[in-house]
Amino acid sequence: MGFSLFPKEVKFFDLFMEQNRKLLKAATLLDEIFHPELRQVDIETYCSRINIIESQANEISRRITTELASTFITPLDREDIHQINITQEVLINIIKTTAARFDIFEFDEVLYPSRRLVRSLKLMIEQVGKILEKLSLDKKVGKYIEAIKALRNECEMLLMIGLSELFDAKVCNTGDPSATFHLIKWNHIYSRIELAVERAERLSDVLEGILLKYA
Repeated sequence: MGFSLFPKEVKFFDLFMEQNRKLLKAATLLDEIFHPELRQVDIETYCSRINIIESQANEISRRITTELASTFITPLDREDIHQINITQEVLINIIKTTAARFDIFEFDEVLYPSRRLVRSLKLMIEQVGKILEKLSLDKKVGKYIEAIKALRNECEMLLMIGLSELFDAKVCNTGDPSATFHLIKWNHIYSRIELAVERAERLSDVLEGILLKYA
């Protein structure tokens, strides 16, 4: 029988998976916000749903913290457990603020790079969920790690494209206040998406480090 990183009597694995499901649900709603053809309700309603999910995820995070404080012997280093917990918690908070900003700015159109970025973010979170699931069974997860790295590289390219479009000299030199406001708003959105992608990659790095530690 393979060595399990997450023994059932210490329910960190179950809590991490539950936390990840909330995270993926929030990312899916954000993806729908950035793809108007997928929207079923108004953006404000989407934001309200994400807020509810974020609140539920925070409760899970507190349960993980409580479990960690009350467990004398943990299946992983306490710092690793803390990092998985806090990174997923921060990531869902970033998704929440990204959705809120999108709603406040009231965009007339959704720029193509932003749609691709949010979709890639969602896929990264899906891969993290698969890693967590496989870790509990002590199975190989290398392909999921590589998938996340590939998505991260794609996001870097998309971000460069998106920002270069925003700061195109022809647009910046028009002197049109609306063009300047357009640039400022989208720069805010791109910065939040970039931060979310970085956190998702950070989560992958933490899990990869655990694999190496217990190899």
